[in-house]
Order: sequence, then structure tokens, then C-alpha cells
Amino acid sequence: MEIFSMEFLTALLSIIMIDLVLAGDNAIVIGLAARNLPKNQQKKVIIWGTVGAIAIRALATVIVVWLLQIPGLLLIGGILLIWIAYKLLVEEKGHDVQAGNSFWAAIRTIIIADALMGLDNVLAVAGAAHGNYLLVILGLLISVPIVVWGSTLILKWVDRFPIIITIGAAILAWTASKMIVDEPFVADIFANPVIKYGFELLVVVAVVAAGTLKKNKQEKLHETS
Repeated sequence: MEIFSMEFLTALLSIIMIDLVLAGDNAIVIGLAARNLPKNQQKKVIIWGTVGAIAIRALATVIVVWLLQIPGLLLIGGILLIWIAYKLLVEEKGHDVQAGNSFWAAIRTIIIADALMGLDNVLAVAGAAHGNYLLVILGLLISVPIVVWGSTLILKWVDRFPIIITIGAAILAWTASKMIVDEPFVADIFANPVIKYGFELLVVVAVVAAGTLKKNKQEKLHETS
């Protein structure tokens, strides 16, 4: 994949969108973890907690990019990512995070919470990177500052324009389908471009349709209860 080619730029845009959709509320977690500390310590906790969380996420993503080169794991990762895309549409995210009562306790809470919340993000970014470590680094450098300093704005946009979540789920489903068709074990099945691109389109449509139907059903149950 050549740097700044259309394929490179498309993958980079996908990574940034994935980061914003899946990690848009991580900064809220950071704020909640630091809420019991004095004002003069909160800023330091947020900075160092974010640095620690980014370092762990970057390391985890690089490891997953490497692991996805092992035969069979692209297929498994793609199937897992389809499920993550579906859950993004139907599940409500909460922010039940215990606040730290000391400087280091708050930092520890931030890093652990981000690591647990970021598992789906790591897999999605690793899949979208197609083995390109530069894409992972550029994606983090661009999206992390937006997530940390613009999380409240991102969440408002998501609440106001729910289509953002649908677009995010579609990108995840598309990334998952590309992981599956790139798996060497099933390369013969997708040798025909019509079958390959038809499968990718089918996965995206199926995930968005199933997730939207489930979400609408949940909303109707809430209204009647």
C-alpha cells in the first residue's frame, strides 16, 4: 500500500472514523475517574492517564496487527468485528466508573477502564490498517487529540445525528468483510471480484439492517413498558 494513495487515504479515514465512533466517550470516563480529586490535580491526572491509555492502546494495536498475519486470525477477527458492529447499533454505552481518591488510583482507573473499553477499538483499527503500522500511528495521532478534547462535542453530535452511529457500524462491517476476504484460507472463494465485492456489500447491508431492526424493536418495547 503506497503512502497517500487512494487506498491508504481511505484506510486512514476509516481508522479515524472508527476511533471517533468507538472511543468518543472514553474521555468522559477519564473525567469521571478524576472527579474526586482537587482541581489542581485533575488536569495532571487527565494528561497522564491519557498518555498511559494511549501507550497501552498503541502497543495493543501493533500486537494485534502482527497477530492478524497468522493464518486463520483474519477470518476470526473479521467475524468478531461483525458482532462488534452489530452491538454498536443495538447497545447503549454506560459510564459507570469508580472515581479514584488519589492521584495514582485515578490514573490506574483511567488506564484499566480505557483498556477494557478499547478492545473493540483495537481490533477494528488493526483490521482497517491492513498490516500497515504507519496507518495505526497516524490514526492515533489524528484521532486521540480529537477524542480527548472534543469528546463532549462528539457525544452531542451522536445524540443529535444518530446516523453517525449507523455510518460507524457500516464502516466496521466493511472492515470486517475485507478482513474475511483477505484471509488466505478462503482466498479461492473470493477470487472472483463479483463474489468478493458482493460479499462485502452483503455484510454491510446485513449488519446495518439487523442492528436497525433490533434497535427499533427495543425502542418500541421501551415506549410500551
